[in-house]
Amino acid sequence: MFKIPATWMRGGTSKCWVFEWDHLQVPGKTVDEVLLRLFGSPDHRQIDGVGGGTSTTSKAVILSRSVSAEADVDYTFAQVGVEEQKVDWASNCGNCSAVVAPYAIERGWVAAGADSTSVRTLNTNTNQLILQKVDTPQGELLYPGNQLIPGVPFPGMAVGMGFFDPAGRTTGKLFPTGDPVDKLDFDGRQVAVTLIDAGAPLVIVEAESVGLTGHETAADIDTRADLLAHLDNLRRDAAVRMGLASTRAAAERAIPKLALAARAGEADEADVVVRMLSMGRLHPALAITGSVALTMAAQHAGTVMTSLVSTDVSAGVTMRTPAGLVQTWSETIDGATVVGALRSARRIADAELLLPDTW
Repeated sequence: MFKIPATWMRGGTSKCWVFEWDHLQVPGKTVDEVLLRLFGSPDHRQIDGVGGGTSTTSKAVILSRSVSAEADVDYTFAQVGVEEQKVDWASNCGNCSAVVAPYAIERGWVAAGADSTSVRTLNTNTNQLILQKVDTPQGELLYPGNQLIPGVPFPGMAVGMGFFDPAGRTTGKLFPTGDPVDKLDFDGRQVAVTLIDAGAPLVIVEAESVGLTGHETAADIDTRADLLAHLDNLRRDAAVRMGLASTRAAAERAIPKLALAARAGEADEADVVVRMLSMGRLHPALAITGSVALTMAAQHAGTVMTSLVSTDVSAGVTMRTPAGLVQTWSETIDGATVVGALRSARRIADAELLLPDTW
């Protein structure tokens, strides 16, 4: 029996098991194999592991002191399959990113400042530098914190996150096809889409173009197998068009994600209404990497987003999600475009996960 140290944390609207790279080295096993067994996959309940049976609760954060001069911590994200025997390493999770700064400060990798502490985090999946900032009054982390965010009923530690130069981190281009709008097939007809790579690759579709309002609930979408199949076919076509996969069948489940966007009502505080799909189901709130891509799409002419937004979004975008309002900010720092959001994080438990000798 192998004993694997781990910390269970909530980051934003996701729950993540946090590991250090050295602790996942098991003789004769790959890291993928170790993670799948620890999480109890493949099994839709993950009953014999620590996974939560959903995409937002089957995530791993793997950390180490950074080998790069520009960062304090190297952070790798793993989306652990629930029903699939596969670990997806192709993208980042912005919500899980929020756990990195508190963990690094707690471990003593970064010294806490007298009032606040900044942690330079390098996401190795996308080579994305994320500057995180947390309050540390008198050099101590605030537990449990008092920051509330949409999609989480309880407060946590506030974590400000800024994504530096997020464009093209996966494909090399903000618009991988070179165009702000493309046409893809949805149920036998062509619909306009924006294929964008900022924070993470994303497909943006106007909800109305696929017969939706953009205000649907999880029950409205997740129970419609036909709709989900058509949207996934579109998403897989987008993966090929963006250069993320050679064939539709080879497209990853985690990327690109797909966002359904709609106009906000005149009385709405939001600039736009968004429903995002993750791993084939409606996200309960919004993927933060997706919010970065949506923000940059709203700021560039000719995209699906600009056709739906009538407000000034140069400083950030307010999005209406199933859980409430999610706000981003955007600015230029030392000549670099930085898109950010405020998340919260909380350490739930420290654990020693028991891994069988054989399986």
